[in-house]
Amino acid sequence: MTISPLVLGPLMRHVDETSATIWVETRDAVQVAVRAGGRSWAARTFGVHGHHYALVEVDGLEPGSVTAYTVDIDGSQVWPDVGSAFPPSRIATLTPGKPLRMAFGSCRTSVPHDASGNRTHGVDSLRAYALAMASNSDDLPWPDLVAFLGDQVYADSTSEQMQEFIRARRDIKAPPGEELKDYEEYAHLYYLAWSDPANRWLLSTLPSAMIFDDHDIRDDWNTSMNWKQEMEATSWWHERIVAGLASYWVYQHLGNLSPKERAEDAIWQHVARYSGEAELDLSAVLDAFADRADKEPTFYRWSYCRDFGDTRLVVVDSRAARNLAPDNRGLLDSEEMAWLDDRMRGGFRNLLVATSLPFLLPMGLHHVESWDEALSQGAWGKRAGRIGEKLRQAVDLEHWAAFQDSFRKVAVMVSEVADGRRGPAPETVAFLSGDVHFSYVSEVKRSSGSKIVQAVCSPIRNPLPRLTRSFAAVMSFGVAGTIGALVARSARVPDPPFRWAGLKGPWFDNNLACLEETPEGLRIWWRTGVVEDGDELNPKLKEVSALTVAPRRSAKHTGSGNSTIHRPEKSRRAIPGGR
Repeated sequence: MTISPLVLGPLMRHVDETSATIWVETRDAVQVAVRAGGRSWAARTFGVHGHHYALVEVDGLEPGSVTAYTVDIDGSQVWPDVGSAFPPSRIATLTPGKPLRMAFGSCRTSVPHDASGNRTHGVDSLRAYALAMASNSDDLPWPDLVAFLGDQVYADSTSEQMQEFIRARRDIKAPPGEELKDYEEYAHLYYLAWSDPANRWLLSTLPSAMIFDDHDIRDDWNTSMNWKQEMEATSWWHERIVAGLASYWVYQHLGNLSPKERAEDAIWQHVARYSGEAELDLSAVLDAFADRADKEPTFYRWSYCRDFGDTRLVVVDSRAARNLAPDNRGLLDSEEMAWLDDRMRGGFRNLLVATSLPFLLPMGLHHVESWDEALSQGAWGKRAGRIGEKLRQAVDLEHWAAFQDSFRKVAVMVSEVADGRRGPAPETVAFLSGDVHFSYVSEVKRSSGSKIVQAVCSPIRNPLPRLTRSFAAVMSFGVAGTIGALVARSARVPDPPFRWAGLKGPWFDNNLACLEETPEGLRIWWRTGVVEDGDELNPKLKEVSALTVAPRRSAKHTGSGNSTIHRPEKSRRAIPGGR
């Protein structure tokens, strides 16, 4: 059997009206070429810890064009595979003025797609979506983009396949045990996540944007200073965090960047200006960068912003950019908060804020988390504070609600946008999130201005056990609302600046959500995969829920993306190796 020189990919990443970014991992140091429409674009690989990657920048394309492409390595075609059952991979550039359609979701484990994997983890909704796209289903319009909002890989809760790989190279009983240890193990975890043929085809043809959440590194990542100090006291954490951030830059973050942003990235500049004969080894530079990015959150920005005509998408890092100092806690540090503030503008039809952690939790859970933060910070004394910290880590009470100062600052921003005080008010301001392993939609109660909603899609493939589902529903939507408000006030937590209520949910299926701008408003729907007639490998898509967020007549959008107020960029620039 011939082993392909292509290990992973191609992945279609950043795509705009005239260019596309295509990422690959190869088996050796090679020259990679993308061919489309009678033209070709090429890039050399760069190396990281014995692995080889290339990012091919395809430019000079026509807006609104759809072009099939192939991938060559050292002059021989390696993609698509000969005899592939899937349609040709394609580059679909954005069409000026076309309303945005995008998919989103979070939390996807990498286990086999057979009966056993489907029994323990449910059907992979992303894979079901891929199969429906490949079949050219008439009722499935293709998105312009899929946004993966965290937990693309699980570094701390590994599958049997991942554990087999770990056992083959180290003592799995020694710390960190079944969890990931280094870059090599991260590389294999990404291979398991992205190598299934159906998902691989989808990722080769559907542009993607990504942001991490805790499990990409470890459960409760940066929950509190106590948590961070406990991790740093272990023998294995430093290697883990460096490998996690370095691999995230390679596998996920690099493809988020536009050509202009990539050219300004200090790590990428090492690749762009290299002219040596041997392959560039980026390992030491990338490790030093990752180490510093962990120690100095203001050193590098993982968040990013994209405008799609009259829609703005702001993707927020709600993990690495935290300030954990007990006397100045922030889910976003001051510099990251200023960056977000600059981008929370009107003048768009819809403002989408993608943050892995829901900004608007169900009210009951919001109150409980705000109470636990006050408790952990000493509202009821030191002994109660220790209990609050244990509770915070035990049941993941570490969302926006548990960082009240940050929550209130962003609440002010979104209210000002919705009231038209930051440019023409959009029709809708929508927070898009995942993490909590159930899906729902909530809306802020207001009688004028833009609609403010929270849409959650979680998980793509990692459902809660049934007993836990009941607990989550009660905590989030049951009596916890009234009780939570009482306990929060007992700790002198001020009431939220506005109130919100559920429109839909919760539901606990594996899901992939889509949203689309329509004349009636922002339409959002959720679909899951179902097995029919025992055909485990070919699930069908089934709609779970849908709704349209219709704008208020008094707030119907009349502006355009061009009327947006842009402020000067306050960028963080990575300086590899402390240069």
